[in-house]
Amino acid sequence: MKIQLRYFASVREALGLADETVEVPEGIATVGDVRAWLRVRGGIWADTLAEGRALRMACNHVMTDAGTRITEGCEVAFFPPVTGG
Repeated sequence: MKIQLRYFASVREALGLADETVEVPEGIATVGDVRAWLRVRGGIWADTLAEGRALRMACNHVMTDAGTRITEGCEVAFFPPVTGG
């Protein structure tokens, strides 16, 4: 299945990439699966998307958690938590 990935703010800066379209392998069914699959790329990907790292995710412009199921053509976004003051 093909999905669109978008990276924002410090995630985009670290990865050097704003967006990409990927074909996810069979068995990748949730936003959390996508995050884990991307970490397998190693290096900065593993560090930036690390399991314990504070990271927000959205699917089709809706804030989500790791258990949200992905669908053909969906957009998954990764970005740091927003702080204010």
